[in-house]
Amino acid sequence: MTHRVDAPEQAIDFNNENANTSANPTFDAVLGARLSRRGLLRGSVGTVGTAMLAGFGVSACGGGSDDAVPAGPKLLGFGAVPKSLADVVTVPAGYTASVLFALGDPIAAGVPAYKNDGTDGDFDKRAGDHHDGMEWFGLGADGKRNDNATERGLLAINHEATTDEKLSSHFLHANGGTTTLPRPASEIDKETAAHGIAVIEVAKTAGKWAYTPNSALNFRLTALSPIEISGPARGNAQLVTKYSPTGTTTRGTLNNCGTGKTPWGTFLTGEENWFGYFTRSAADDAARGNDKSVTALKRYGRNQGAASRHGWESGGTADQYQRWNNSKTGTSADGSDDYRNEMNGMGYIVEIDAYDKTRMAKKRTGLGRFAHESAAFGKVEAGKPLSVYMGDDSRGEYIYKFVSTALWNAADANAADRMAVGDKYLDSGKLYVAKFNADGTGSWIELSLANTAISGYAAYKFADAADIAINTRIAADAVGATKMDRPEWNAVNPANGEVYFTLTNNSNRSVNPTGSQYLPDAANPRAYTDMKGSSAQNGNPNGHMVRLKEGASVSAFTWDVYLFGAEAGADKTMVNISSLTADQDFSSPDGLAFSKATGICWIQTDDGAYTDVTNCMMLAAVPGQVGDGGKKTLSYTKADGSKMDIVTPVGKAATESTLKRFLVGPSGSEITGVAETPDGKAIFVNIQHPGETTALANLGDPAKYTSQWPSNAGYGAGKRPRSATIVITKNDGGTIGT
Repeated sequence: MTHRVDAPEQAIDFNNENANTSANPTFDAVLGARLSRRGLLRGSVGTVGTAMLAGFGVSACGGGSDDAVPAGPKLLGFGAVPKSLADVVTVPAGYTASVLFALGDPIAAGVPAYKNDGTDGDFDKRAGDHHDGMEWFGLGADGKRNDNATERGLLAINHEATTDEKLSSHFLHANGGTTTLPRPASEIDKETAAHGIAVIEVAKTAGKWAYTPNSALNFRLTALSPIEISGPARGNAQLVTKYSPTGTTTRGTLNNCGTGKTPWGTFLTGEENWFGYFTRSAADDAARGNDKSVTALKRYGRNQGAASRHGWESGGTADQYQRWNNSKTGTSADGSDDYRNEMNGMGYIVEIDAYDKTRMAKKRTGLGRFAHESAAFGKVEAGKPLSVYMGDDSRGEYIYKFVSTALWNAADANAADRMAVGDKYLDSGKLYVAKFNADGTGSWIELSLANTAISGYAAYKFADAADIAINTRIAADAVGATKMDRPEWNAVNPANGEVYFTLTNNSNRSVNPTGSQYLPDAANPRAYTDMKGSSAQNGNPNGHMVRLKEGASVSAFTWDVYLFGAEAGADKTMVNISSLTADQDFSSPDGLAFSKATGICWIQTDDGAYTDVTNCMMLAAVPGQVGDGGKKTLSYTKADGSKMDIVTPVGKAATESTLKRFLVGPSGSEITGVAETPDGKAIFVNIQHPGETTALANLGDPAKYTSQWPSNAGYGAGKRPRSATIVITKNDGGTIGT
């Protein structure tokens, strides 16, 4: 989930963290700004025929032209979906989208149907809120793992957050909830249970997909579920709490966003914007003796006096509420009598065995601690280590790679004890951070005490490998990693192993920086003004995507900018560098995945910059390779009149045969999470927070909701908008996207 420019003003935005105050470079070249005036440059939207697919609130569209494509399967063989502000899900002509699983749907026997009026409870036995990243796990006829299954499987789904205003998750409560402190425990219990992950059984029967509400395989993990700490930080003093004096367990997974799937068949979920759920007292720095934990807390977005997102700490004296107070309140030397260290238990990649709900999930601390998005595995080869790529979704944060100590044994792909395989490959290895050079090369810098930049870092004294695993951002600061424009999801192209990252947007880029702003650079080269009506959006409001190609050594790579988000009518010299047309233009790329069946790259958006013209969307791309384009020079003039150039490597410009809009979502939604059956004939997509901009004051009047989806699609009771998973199939039974 990313920052939304059009979020309610009264909402506290915990999704646009800017805690990186290090002096790390954003690249060598420094440039001036050039404006893109939307009012003058906006492109026209093509007209197409539209037919409603009855019962689903989904429109099917056809339009645009298709360029010639190389021999072989015809990819992107559909008419591009036009931009839309309609409160429906729109897919191309010849496709059907159906609502499969929505907020509050029961996943256990005896749980009643969702009323959707704020009176429902038992969210630990229902679908959580804000469906996000998602993975498919096939099931055979015997109900066991079958990686080739195409008509029965499990979906592991992240439930990232809730739709909030003034502390309360207002759609979950009958009267909108309590918006002042203290908050009732009953409301807090509902909200904590709506976070986490869900695993549900789905199946195709008589040509129709549905989830199985009473399946014994269904389960939830919430913000209170016991989870084991694994890897180098296990048992470290910084993880000691009243709940776990040994520092080996914690409760819950929180703000789950991107995902991953391991080669041995387990689910990985990333903990993203967890820091905002905790509070600290106004005098906590002194209470801690201004020790190095204060430095760490500030670097992770929790200054003393910071308010929490929901006020969950105000629910009473019970332990489950007090854990959200991250202040030093006890007298112990180690933190075993309070929750001063509780926040250190969040911010990891969590491994879950989707096939076995009896196995405790594990937080894999070896992969570092930050605002995790997805975790994508590089090319898997017998006898070689595994690589896992990750991004830290905050302004000015970094891109990371983990390389396992263990060498891959193909027999482990089908091991009976999947979590033990995770221990083998994810608990021991080397963690690297990326530094991008202006010439299109880059280096992976190891984060270890062997690096004198870390062992001798004056701003924070690292004690050991556990300290680096817990305070990864600070270690990355120490080695001079490259600040990026909010690294979100990443995915690996199965055709060539190249790694793609979405860089959603960044309001902090400026040619004339002040305060916490910083300059554009080769990997983040744009700083411009984009007009949304009469409002100026500065920095890099439309985002872009970079891709990396590993070099001959583990520490070297080459890179280029794959695509620049932009309006079709924007200046092609400085903004619409990828030459996007009305059938392709987009803003704020976020979710990302490659189809293993077709090789299509699915790009999803979570945008606030372009939402006066279109709702968020999903695009289908046929990727090329690093170096298939050329060099692009962006020339800026600074406020003092000086002129500077940035030369950046860019991929080929988009064409109708390489990029098309495939889906547009309902009003106020983010499109996020995509999974597919192995044959590519069904894809599952999440529609997150439709109607997010609905004000709490309008809760009693559905006519004032900014979305009524999916109730307006004929799904479920009530009119309050609900996050949901949809399934998309091709009407002729063919492969999606061909």
